[in-house]
Amino acid sequence: MKINPQVKKFKNKIIKIRRDIHKHPELSFQEFRTAKLVSDSLKKFGLEVYEKIGKTGVLGILRGARPGKTIAFRADMDALPIQETSDLSYKSVNDGVMHACGHDAHTAMLLVAAEILSKNIEHISGQIKFIFQPAEEGFGGAKFMIDDGALEGVEEIYGLHVWNYQESGTIGLKSGPVMAASDKFKIIINGIGGHGAAPQGTVDCVVVSSYLIQSLQTIVSRNTNPIDSTAITIGQINGGYNFNIIADKVILKGTARAYTEENRLMIKKRLVEIINGTESMFNANIELIYEDGYPPVINNIVTTKKLSRIANKIVGNKLISPYLSMGGEDFSYFAQKVPGCFFFLGTMPAGKDKMSTPHHCSHFDIDEDSMVIGTSVFVELALQNK
Repeated sequence: MKINPQVKKFKNKIIKIRRDIHKHPELSFQEFRTAKLVSDSLKKFGLEVYEKIGKTGVLGILRGARPGKTIAFRADMDALPIQETSDLSYKSVNDGVMHACGHDAHTAMLLVAAEILSKNIEHISGQIKFIFQPAEEGFGGAKFMIDDGALEGVEEIYGLHVWNYQESGTIGLKSGPVMAASDKFKIIINGIGGHGAAPQGTVDCVVVSSYLIQSLQTIVSRNTNPIDSTAITIGQINGGYNFNIIADKVILKGTARAYTEENRLMIKKRLVEIINGTESMFNANIELIYEDGYPPVINNIVTTKKLSRIANKIVGNKLISPYLSMGGEDFSYFAQKVPGCFFFLGTMPAGKDKMSTPHHCSHFDIDEDSMVIGTSVFVELALQNK
C-alpha cells in the first residue's frame, strides 16, 4: 500500500475531525455546525469559499498554478434520525441523531485533502472544486447544489462512500451502474367491509393485498433478466379493525430498486398492469401513488479508468470489484451532468464481518485507519489532473 506521505502526516487530524463531526451529527438541511466547520477550515486554507450553496452546502475552489481542467470532489455531510447505541467515546450527543452511514468520514477525508492540496498549489493544474453537500439521506441535496451552480465549469466529478461490506483497506471500483435507482410507492386498496362470518358480498382488502404482494414479486422473478438486478419490497401494511371484521381499506408502502433506467421504467409499467388486473379480478378500487427517487449511479468509463490507475498505485491488489447493494445515492445527479466516478472505500472494522456493523444501524462505526486511503485518492487525483 502506497499512501501519499503528506496524507500519512495528517492521519490523526482526519480521525479527529471525523470524531468531532460524529459526536455532533446534524440532519438533512440542518448541517449548520458542520457547514461552519467546513467553511471556516477552507477559508483558513486559502480557498475561495461559497456558503449556503444548496441551502446548507459549502463550495470551496482551489485554483492551481498551472492551466488545466476543472474537476470536482464531493462529500456529503448529513446524519440520520437514529439513536446511537454504541459506547464510543465520541458517540452522538444529539438525541435521536447519529452518523450511521459514514458521512462524517467523507467530510473529514475531503476536508483534509483540501488542506494538503492548498499547500501544493504549484503542483496543481486547473481548478479543484470541493463540494460539501447537505441532505443526501432522502432529500436530494445534490440537486439543490447543482441548481445553485456547484457544477459550473466542472468537467469531471469524483465521490466515495465508506463501505463496511468490504474489507478495510480495499477500494471497490467499476464502470457502469454501482448504485440503484431508489423509488417509493403507496398502494391504496378500497373494498367493501363486513362481518368475518359473512364474507359474501364483501371485497376483502386483506385478501386483495395478500394477492397483490405476491404478484408484485413476479416483476423481479419473471420480468427482469436474471443477470440484471431489481428489487421490490413492501415495507409497510396498514389495514383492518378487528379479528372478525373484513377490512374495507388497506394501504401498502414499498420501494422499487433498479440499476438501469430501462428496468426502472419496466417496474413502473408492470406495477400499473398488475394493479389494474388485481382491481378487475377482485372488483376492488386500487390507487397507486408512485414517487421517483434518486436515479441509478452510473460510473463513466473514462473517469473510472483514471481513478483505477490511481487507486491501483495506492492499494495494489486490494483494488477490487465493489460489493454492490441496491441502495440509492444522489451522487447520481452529479454524474448525470458531467462524467463521474463513485468508488467504495473498504472500512469493515477489525474482527468484524461485513454484516455485523451495517450502514444505517444504531451501532455503526468504521475502521478509521482506512481514511488515509480515501484522502490519498483525492490528493492524487488533484495532483495528476491535466
